[in-house]
Amino acid sequence: MFGRAPRSTQIHVFGKTDLGRARDHNEDRFLVADLSRQQASLLPHVREHEVGEHGSLFVVADGMGGAAAGEVASEMATDTIYAHMLQAWGEEPELTPQRFAYRLREAVEAANTHIHSYSTANPELRGMGTTSTAAGVLGDHVFLTQVGDSRAYLVRNGVAYQLTKDQSLMQRLVEAGELTEEEAAHSDRKNIILQALGPDPKVKVDLTYQELRQGDVLVLCSDGLTGQVTKEEIGAIAGAEPDLPTACDRLIALANERGGPDNITVIIARFDGDALRAAEAGDTPGHSVYPLIDTETSTVPVPVYRGSPAPVPVKRTRWGALLILAIAATLVGVGLYLAGPRP
Repeated sequence: MFGRAPRSTQIHVFGKTDLGRARDHNEDRFLVADLSRQQASLLPHVREHEVGEHGSLFVVADGMGGAAAGEVASEMATDTIYAHMLQAWGEEPELTPQRFAYRLREAVEAANTHIHSYSTANPELRGMGTTSTAAGVLGDHVFLTQVGDSRAYLVRNGVAYQLTKDQSLMQRLVEAGELTEEEAAHSDRKNIILQALGPDPKVKVDLTYQELRQGDVLVLCSDGLTGQVTKEEIGAIAGAEPDLPTACDRLIALANERGGPDNITVIIARFDGDALRAAEAGDTPGHSVYPLIDTETSTVPVPVYRGSPAPVPVKRTRWGALLILAIAATLVGVGLYLAGPRP
């Protein structure tokens, strides 16, 4: 009997970054890599490849920190995540989705440690940071790590679904019912993020996953795009435009037409192959936390990023101090009475 050919997942991918209309330098970085062949580029053999046993990796990072610090942070993030996946995941004896997800989150944590240590050793870069949205594809699943407010969308049948949650003040207020999504999108405080890679020695990474379907399109982008282009527009362009470089150009051009106040970065990846099932009615993607088995490495809710907290002084009121003195005096008096001579 003839053996059946192994099932495969095919990727067509392209990425682009743009200065925008208001900035004088670009602090965004992105990375497209075939981890099985250990190649990161936009050369033809990476732009179109079959997902191998070690998977594929896409990263968008939006740096911050003034002067050249943001550029340094975002470049360190993409380089460190890629290098860690090549080494740690490349030497992993268990090529399972569980270990892949763990190594991906570990790579983001390693990037945070590297950026924080570097900025601490270089005072002129102190406080620099970057967002990071990293997507790892293995088999028929995509795994995502999130820090900050860059985003990942999955476009299915022309409709864009947000896979990541912004780690931002506005997202917290929307979830608390204090603001609508429309109000948050137009708020003056929409750029306040609660967490970034670099400012603190530890970071909480949001780890999620999604099963892919034939024809799905993954979009990773910085807030330079999402601040100007709606989710519906992203879905319409990325879902309908067959040429991925053209799709990237159209999205960036739309953001620039609306002012281009920030750097703009987008990666678009289209998936196909017989390893993927056809999309069915009711297959609705969304934010889905990946449950790591080891409880010590499970994803926990993202805390509010506050930096290193200042010491909190103990507050005492004047009446509280008088009460303490009165109690002390009473105890001393009782002690003297008990210790004194008895009649």
